[in-house]
Amino acid sequence: MALRSLPGPLPDSLPPDMQNLRQLSGEQVSRFCKVVFSFLKEQEEAEHFSSQLNEFAKDNGIGLGPLKSIVKSVLLVLNGALKRSVSAEQLRADFLALGLDEDRAGRFADEWSCDASALTQLKVGRTLSINQLVDMEWKFGVTAASSELEKAGSIFLQLKMVVKKGHRTEPVYVELTLPQFYSFLHEMERAKCSLECFT
Repeated sequence: MALRSLPGPLPDSLPPDMQNLRQLSGEQVSRFCKVVFSFLKEQEEAEHFSSQLNEFAKDNGIGLGPLKSIVKSVLLVLNGALKRSVSAEQLRADFLALGLDEDRAGRFADEWSCDASALTQLKVGRTLSINQLVDMEWKFGVTAASSELEKAGSIFLQLKMVVKKGHRTEPVYVELTLPQFYSFLHEMERAKCSLECFT
């Protein structure tokens, strides 16, 4: 079975988890959606999310182990949908293909249509903050002599970029010819314009 949100082979835990999700009433699925989408939007502390799941399990008479497994499978589908820019209708079709009925699949699709743009903006923001550029230094130079005649007198640019990866910084060194530099500059300007569309 191929899904839009998960094009590869499906994990073995997914069908049983969807079977367990079918056991919830429509109202329970709505509340479950709110808890899961709240976690996706706010990326709350794991403890807070865990306490919400404990409360949901207690209120609805569900074992915490199966509930956590359902959450894991649903998050797998939703993160795949986010990664592949899946529409609400495509997400509904994926949940139908996984065995949910129209009502339950529709509740996920409705929540998705309300939150998709906010989730996309958060995903872009998180992606960009992973490899955040902290500092940059550059030097222009001219090749004075070379064993290749056509390289003598050519202009080059040396870049030292300091990138923040998690909690540590790492220097990245790059040497570019003048045409490569202009190409790099053009791509950076395009990226800047694209990011400005999200803000």
